[in-house]
Order: sequence, then structure tokens, then C-alpha cells
Amino acid sequence: MNSKEHILQTAVSLFSKQGFASVSMRDLAKSVKMSTSAVYHYYPNKQALYLAAVQFAFAKQASSFDEIWQTELAAEEKLSYFVSRLVTVLMADVDFRRLIQRELLDADDERMQILAKDVFQEQFSYLMSVMEQLNGRQQQAHFSALSVLALVCNIIQMQPLNRYFPGWRAEYETQDYISQQVMQLLIYGIRQKDDEKK
Repeated sequence: MNSKEHILQTAVSLFSKQGFASVSMRDLAKSVKMSTSAVYHYYPNKQALYLAAVQFAFAKQASSFDEIWQTELAAEEKLSYFVSRLVTVLMADVDFRRLIQRELLDADDERMQILAKDVFQEQFSYLMSVMEQLNGRQQQAHFSALSVLALVCNIIQMQPLNRYFPGWRAEYETQDYISQQVMQLLIYGIRQKDDEKK
């Protein structure tokens, strides 16, 4: 791992645990055992470092999502693979998941725009396209794609609390179970809309 990657890996961890406002360039420099000026050599300010860190965290996963969109599978199969992969990523990469959760809680408008445009836009557009194919309504594609993300993210986020609810079983926290249940809910909703059209 080169110096730049080491900085980014450490930044992802720090930002995910402490939040954007609580991490200084000096803190990061200390964590990577570099001078602050050396860190500034790579990144001119904290905002640039933050964006690079989020892109770095997501880039590790993006190629596997891209593979799904490029296949010749039917839309429902693409959605199923996407949901499964998203569940896997969010469960396995705790720093990335926490980083996104913190950002959503902070809701800093400038950083939200950067995340939407520079990090997630391409994947979201692909997901919108699949949802449009499935429900046949372009005007609902945005909300449908958002619903997929919200459903998966919130289920993963609720896991620490869920295990204390009545009826909980260990299998409810497995990747396969979550993916299957999410797909059943999504496909049921899509089929309900199809029935309403008839």
C-alpha cells in the first residue's frame, strides 16, 4: 500500500468513527505517522481528502456493481444481484457503512451534492434504469431506486436493535436471508402495481 492509499484507508476509518467535523488534518497526519504538510501535499484541504476517502471506499466495491449492470440478464435478475451485492458490501465494510450513515445524519448540503454527483450518481442511474424496466414508469424510477437503497440500508442499520425484538432469529442477520426477503418485498410491490394497471 502506497502513502496515498494509506492516508485514504486511515481517513475512511477516522471519518466513519468520528465524523467529518471531528477529524482534523493534524489528527489524520498523526494516525498515518506523517507530517501535516505531507498530508497537505496529497490533499489541499479536508474537503478534498474527505471526497477522495469516500471515493476510495466505494471504488473497492464499484466494479462488482458495474459487472451486474453490464450483464445481459433480465431486469429482475439484475435487481436481485444488485440487492445481494449491496447487502454484502454493507455488512462486510463497516467503515463504509458508518461513513455513509454519518453523512446522512449530518446532511451537510455541500457534501451531499458531492456524494450524489461524484460518488453515487452512476450506480444510482443504473438502478433507476432497472427499476424503470421493472415497473414501466419513468417518473417513478427515481423513487423506486431510492426505495431499494433505503430498504437495504435500513435493514442493515437496524440489526443491532432487531435482535432484541420478539420473534428474532439469527438467520435474519444473514446476507442470503436479507437479500431474499428484500427481493420478495420489491417484487411483490412491482407485481401489485402491475395488477392495478390491468
